[in-house]
Amino acid sequence: MQWNVPKELTAEERRLVGRMRRRSKFYVFLRGIRGELFDDAFEAELMAAYKPRGQEPVPPALLAMVLLLQAYTGLSDADAVDEAEMDQRWQLVLGTLGQEQAPFGQGSLPRFRARLAEHDLDRRLVERTVELAKKTGAFGWQKLKAALDSSPLRGAGRVEDCWNLIGRAMAKMVDILAEVCDVPQIVIIQDAGLSVLQGPSVKAVLDIDWTDKQQRSDALQRVVTEGNALLTWARAHANEVMSQPRVHEAAALLERVLGQDTEPDPDRPGRVRIRKGVAVDRVCSVGDPDMRHGRKSSSKAFNGYKRYVASMVDVPLILYAEVRPANVPEQEAVPSLVTPLQAFGELESLYIDRGFLAHAEITRLDRRGVKVLCRPWGDHGKRDRFSKRDFRIDLRRRQVTCPAGQTVSYHVRNRIAVFGEPCGTCRLRQRCTESPKGRSVRVNEQESLLRRLAARSATKQGRKSLRPRVAVEHRLARVSALQTGRARYKGSRNNTLDLRRHAAVANLIEIHAALNASTTEPVALAA
Repeated sequence: MQWNVPKELTAEERRLVGRMRRRSKFYVFLRGIRGELFDDAFEAELMAAYKPRGQEPVPPALLAMVLLLQAYTGLSDADAVDEAEMDQRWQLVLGTLGQEQAPFGQGSLPRFRARLAEHDLDRRLVERTVELAKKTGAFGWQKLKAALDSSPLRGAGRVEDCWNLIGRAMAKMVDILAEVCDVPQIVIIQDAGLSVLQGPSVKAVLDIDWTDKQQRSDALQRVVTEGNALLTWARAHANEVMSQPRVHEAAALLERVLGQDTEPDPDRPGRVRIRKGVAVDRVCSVGDPDMRHGRKSSSKAFNGYKRYVASMVDVPLILYAEVRPANVPEQEAVPSLVTPLQAFGELESLYIDRGFLAHAEITRLDRRGVKVLCRPWGDHGKRDRFSKRDFRIDLRRRQVTCPAGQTVSYHVRNRIAVFGEPCGTCRLRQRCTESPKGRSVRVNEQESLLRRLAARSATKQGRKSLRPRVAVEHRLARVSALQTGRARYKGSRNNTLDLRRHAAVANLIEIHAALNASTTEPVALAA
């Protein structure tokens, strides 16, 4: 169903616009550009992805505009329905001024978001705002200067310790099995012998002295044993449903939390103990299994996700955005951030943080002539010793020359130059190495790029050339102000959609400012 709304203001809309204060002018702007943002081509994409049922189906373009209004105002689905019925500014944008009933129901929004995510149309929504910006003529670029950055996004799921995590995973599996098999939960609990689930919480049922090491060990053994017993019971009594996605995911989650936080006790054969250290890729929330432990810096830890954006440097627009679990290294996001940039023009320069630098795609871009701008990695050697930068590296001949003038070759495979025996009698040995095997230097696959980055940062002009990257930090700050620092949804994909609609709103705010926000008329764009 197409969203048929008039381009010209009605008399009633003109009266409303005339009464609006300056802070409400963004709604007038949205009213003016809705036909351009959701043009026929984009509407066709939306309609192909979302085919609502009912006597009065809701146009998907209208629902997409509702998602933008929610992002701008920070409202929930239930509140969005109220605003569509009570707030004349929402009605102005949606083309329903004067109607007493919202044109959509609360349940329409999550269904629409699911279809939007399934067809990647939330990414298209961001792209449409960039296309709209180009059409205004207020922004222009020939070659693309882009920047990448990330920021923490705390997860919406509850973070729990080992005991409660296992208990919650067990309870979740019992709940799903009871629903799928159509049996009461208590039947499964009693039949599988799950005593730790027969109370308000696992720790309440255990009721131990938590300062007593032996009691803690016995309690852990009990919880792990019952967790495994539930898996065994499910395979024996409900094997026909174990392949169903929900049941399979619940079983996999329980197996994972049982294994990630425990390990065999070397002092007590056949028993387990709490794992020493944190498991790689540890699930920290049963409510949102996609959440992970992460760090933005050595002193700042958080649980949840990282939001990534690719932004323009000289134009205040976000080109691409996505959310990933917090423990995923930043460099792994490089391909998905860089590839979409090709749709916006030839990439001339790329400003990045050092977390993105190690990916091979950065090296490929550098070799293709894209100017990579980044602070170099520091040399963490001792101050009174020669650093790697004191060695001359000939990449063409694959040779390394030390400060004393000794030259050795390195193999293309391991890329390590070993000076060995000459170091034993070298007059500069004390300033170079303490190793009895002599000094060795590893030549990085990005060595040429790293050397140029170091040379650039050593000059005043070079350091100045890195400063435009602060623009992407401003874009992230704008999004953070709209979205806040806590995830609204659970799951990486749902939060990616949420980030993208906020990025789209951030772009629209910039377009609005560029087109002179003080006008009382809806903005019309040139054809």
